[in-house]
Amino acid sequence: MRSDLRGLYAITPEYVDGKRLLTDVEAALTGGCRILQHRDKTSAMPERVARARALRELTLRHGARLVINDDIALTFLVGADGLHLGRDDGNLKAARALLGPQRLLGTSCYANLVAAQAAVAAGADYVAFGAVHQSPTKPQAPLAPRHLFSTAKAGLTAAVCAIGGITLDNAPPLIAAGADLLAVISDLFSAPDIVARAAAYQRLFEEHPA
Repeated sequence: MRSDLRGLYAITPEYVDGKRLLTDVEAALTGGCRILQHRDKTSAMPERVARARALRELTLRHGARLVINDDIALTFLVGADGLHLGRDDGNLKAARALLGPQRLLGTSCYANLVAAQAAVAAGADYVAFGAVHQSPTKPQAPLAPRHLFSTAKAGLTAAVCAIGGITLDNAPPLIAAGADLLAVISDLFSAPDIVARAAAYQRLFEEHPA
């Protein structure tokens, strides 16, 4: 398993305001976040490219990695570090072949361990399970039980990511159960102090060694 895949995994909200996006992401990076997924399902393509390029510059400046959600062309266009695919977003084996061995490949497995096993066999570096709690982003998502992380951690070679309704209060049991990454949107970017919130998440991983 890639030992560098551990910590806060920030996912960008669907901001209308591009300047706010960059300001808030820089705050998260300043707080210690080193993995950022850019998820943009609403912007027109020129704006989507401009935002991704600006985020690439920010992540490089902070020594962080940028993962693009569901757009392999944009991943290559901006020189991002990886790609995340949902269940219906594309073929993992084909994506791995195109990305090569250096770029990250991750996928959403919801509460399905068999899907995670297949994803790892296809070349995924990390698999995401969730929602682990009710999420304002995807309120209808089925819940993934905590024991799934222990099972996945013991049986998979890929890193294990938890997503969905994660807060500072409910995060420690997930790390203890085996989550290498905590994917957070609302509890991070809605915080009154994003720098401090990102730093607090990173400290959780220091307090709970792998």
